[in-house]
Amino acid sequence: MFLLSVSGAAKAEEGQLSVTLDLTYVSRWMSRGRQIWGDTGGFFETIDLDLWSTGFGAAVRHHSATGSGWVSKQRYDYMLYYGGTVLDNQGDSFLTSGACLTKYKVSWIYKHYYTQPCNYANVQAWIFSFSWPKILNMEVLVPYYVATCDYPAGSGYKAPSMRDFAGWVHRFGLGYDLELPELPAPLHLTSDIAFTDGFRTGVDHDWSHATFGVSTKLEITDNLSFVPGVYQQITMDKSVNPNKDVTYCILSMKYKF
Repeated sequence: MFLLSVSGAAKAEEGQLSVTLDLTYVSRWMSRGRQIWGDTGGFFETIDLDLWSTGFGAAVRHHSATGSGWVSKQRYDYMLYYGGTVLDNQGDSFLTSGACLTKYKVSWIYKHYYTQPCNYANVQAWIFSFSWPKILNMEVLVPYYVATCDYPAGSGYKAPSMRDFAGWVHRFGLGYDLELPELPAPLHLTSDIAFTDGFRTGVDHDWSHATFGVSTKLEITDNLSFVPGVYQQITMDKSVNPNKDVTYCILSMKYKF
């Protein structure tokens, strides 16, 4: 996947509404370890609302391929989410010492394939994300866990492949910030391994793929930043991705005001 993102953010002071506009180009769309559009690229356009720093937010994202033949997989994602931290208090025990500080985000997504009838393709998903920035006593090395659950958005589905589009994917990973004197910003290194548990028809219940990546954030101006990244997916189960290993890039431009 090659990703080019042009983002505009209307970010207000704490307690005020924050809006992020994001335009993203991808050369390969990797989702749950699979190339959704094969080797074809695409665009993602996103409007993200941070609701007055309450932890709640809402977003709308559009997906469209750059090549022909993928019209049936174009879609809108309608998202609601909530995030925050727990176990950040101070005390004598391990649980209250701050070492177990947990950052979390819970997201609900309605995936609307607008070129298809509602009872043909639409899907809902829950995403549960957790990270522990202090548990290893070194904030540059952060364990994380992401669980994704997909299921049909309604009953009476006509397409078996979408009717059976249900199951879990679990990702276990580590993030590390590497500071180099030659670079103005740290390199963010990530590595995770995924267990696919019944997601998609015909997919095995097994350790399916691992992903390794490096990215950084370069501040161009006070409001403009450039975020490049390179990733490598190693596929361990062909039922998830018949194309085996995949290399993809991310180039992201973010503008805040």
